[in-house]
Amino acid sequence: MELHALTLVFVAGLITALATGLGALPFFLVGDVSDRWHVVLWGLASGLMLSASLFGLIKEGLAATATPLRDIAPGLLAGVVLVVVSHRILDGAEIDPREYAEADFKKLVLVLGILTVHSFPEGVAVGVAFADLDLAGATGPAIAGMTVPLLAVFMTVAISIHNVPEGVAISIPLRAMGVSEWRMVWWAIFSSLPQPIGAVIAFAFVRLAREWLPFGFGFAAGAMIYLVVTEFVPEALEVGESLSTRGRPELVAGLLVGVVTMLPLALIEV
Repeated sequence: MELHALTLVFVAGLITALATGLGALPFFLVGDVSDRWHVVLWGLASGLMLSASLFGLIKEGLAATATPLRDIAPGLLAGVVLVVVSHRILDGAEIDPREYAEADFKKLVLVLGILTVHSFPEGVAVGVAFADLDLAGATGPAIAGMTVPLLAVFMTVAISIHNVPEGVAISIPLRAMGVSEWRMVWWAIFSSLPQPIGAVIAFAFVRLAREWLPFGFGFAAGAMIYLVVTEFVPEALEVGESLSTRGRPELVAGLLVGVVTMLPLALIEV
């Protein structure tokens, strides 16, 4: 497998991780981010992820197999199982943000392990989306001399935008602790560092075992959809509890914008 292809996928995953740091940037300008905008951001991320999963990953999976129940459905289930298991692990190992700022080596290993479980599925989605990178018949922009699938571009953008409100969520308690702005940026990025690793692993797997590609698309889509339903939307509604509208109009507005933004995926010929 070409090193430059793996490098490009790693860079895409790294871009999504760096985007998490953008969530800390508003604190350079203002003391806080309003709950209303926080809910809108979570809604936007949810709409982007749902659309990318349905119009991108599942659509590509259906185009890659004549037996979706055999090849895609198990992947969807496996993706859900991954998130469920991740939740079980995280329930018993909650990380207080102050541990980010005060962690010794052992704590950092624990924190990174938990973050890997939490953000790995998003990296997998990026890696799977690059499955047709520079292959015959692939359509998309040329980057570093390679044809990058449009799905990969959309997925990288979707995960990056999703990471911004995660960065905000990480930065809020760090701000309350008096952590400096640049350290907030670092810890936000740190929380998503497993994503480029997950992207490379998933890409290498589906390139070496092409017959598992429909399963890979299903796996990534199942994990993404379940994350939206069990994490993103509940998080938005929890933040919106303090609003007079309870955050529901803001969440719906964000969802709609996210879905409309990703609609071009449905028009791409696979």
